[in-house]
Amino acid sequence: MRSGRGLSLRSRLALLTAAAVAVAVAACAIAAWFLVRDQLIRSLDDTLRDNRADPVAVYRMWQNGQCYAEPADVPQNVPMPFDSTIQVVSADGSSCIISGAATLDVSPSDTAVAGRRAAESFHNATGSDGVTYRVLTRPLETTTNGAVTVARPLSEVTDPLRSLVVVLALVAAAGAITAAGAGVALARAGLRPVDRLTAAAEHVAATEDLSTRIPVAGDDEIARLSAAFNSMTAALASSRELQQQLIADAGHELRTPLTSLRTNIDLLVRSEQTGRPLPPDDRRRLLESVTDQLAELAALIGDLQELSRPEKPAGHGSRLEVVGLHEVTRRAVDRVRLRGRARGLAIEAELEDWFVRAEPAALERALVNLLDNAVKFSGDGEVVEVTLHGGLLRIRDHGPGIPPHELPHVFERFWRSPGARGLPGSGLGLSIVARTVRESGGDVALHPAAGGGIEAVLRLPGAPTPPPSVP
Repeated sequence: MRSGRGLSLRSRLALLTAAAVAVAVAACAIAAWFLVRDQLIRSLDDTLRDNRADPVAVYRMWQNGQCYAEPADVPQNVPMPFDSTIQVVSADGSSCIISGAATLDVSPSDTAVAGRRAAESFHNATGSDGVTYRVLTRPLETTTNGAVTVARPLSEVTDPLRSLVVVLALVAAAGAITAAGAGVALARAGLRPVDRLTAAAEHVAATEDLSTRIPVAGDDEIARLSAAFNSMTAALASSRELQQQLIADAGHELRTPLTSLRTNIDLLVRSEQTGRPLPPDDRRRLLESVTDQLAELAALIGDLQELSRPEKPAGHGSRLEVVGLHEVTRRAVDRVRLRGRARGLAIEAELEDWFVRAEPAALERALVNLLDNAVKFSGDGEVVEVTLHGGLLRIRDHGPGIPPHELPHVFERFWRSPGARGLPGSGLGLSIVARTVRESGGDVALHPAAGGGIEAVLRLPGAPTPPPSVP
């Protein structure tokens, strides 16, 4: 649960949650600040539009480009903007303060309005008192050139914005802190199944107890991870059980030929040590027995080596190539036919062209195993029939057959029918057949044949003609 930087996954999730919320709150705060600022400026501009200077008073105080004191005959109830700065601007840029304590800088936009080149002008200007004002300049409502400027302090906008910044900063900080706490709580609750999974994995690593299971609830990612862990431990337990069973079965199968081999060799050694040689016929039979037992041991070891390598998924073997199933079958038939001739057995083959993707040597060995099995259980002088039609390979013998309740076990490792335990073999041949066929993407089965005997049916995906890339 610790990273190279020393932070646990729970802490990183909490920090990421807090950071995400802080960024979201900050973005909302910035957007709110700009919206409020625009609204305040718009409201101030509306106020400036409403606070117009009285045109009569302005005319009497601004005549011929000069500023005069307000005449006494100006009515005292003439409305003037309250708390506003008002000055008159001429087209040449001169100005005259009418109301307020500070004069305002005259901008080119003000002179443009005074010269009737613009209808009005909104802008910011700095007064002689150093205060920034929001300014609205409009033409005089007379026939002469000139403009009247109405201004209010921009602090009416900036002061509320400063207060808003403080409020938004406090809200963002509170949101980030709250998000961090919520992130810790959510991480603790969300990672609780991961903690259970970690504890289970550590328990398995410490005790090698593959029976450990994690309860699976729901169908979310954690549930899928728990189910995958349970499947993994179950597969490992099954693999370990199969490995132990293979070792036990291999030890049992090796014990018999080794014991017999040791007995025969001991007899030969003892005859030499005692100086009493065995009769020639007995010696010859002992040596033939030793030779047969060595061949049996070699075959058994080869079968064990074949079964010990990892099984590849169907169609993913690194040594797969396009081969003619009819050609491989013909070679296997020729090999096994030599062994059956001593018993008067015949193998009749009728093979159509069929091309498959397989490992040639492994496929030929599997077919030899199937044919050997048919020959082994056939009587002297009988016929083994081999046909390949439409990608379906059938090998049929006329032997005693296999009881139906034993057929599901024929492809298990080291399984041998009670009636065949006295015959040569290790019980691994059909296991190798099933494995080779699975790796080539096919299937194989044994079932009773009509009229007696057993028929092996092997199906491999392919085509009656080779692909264009194959010569």
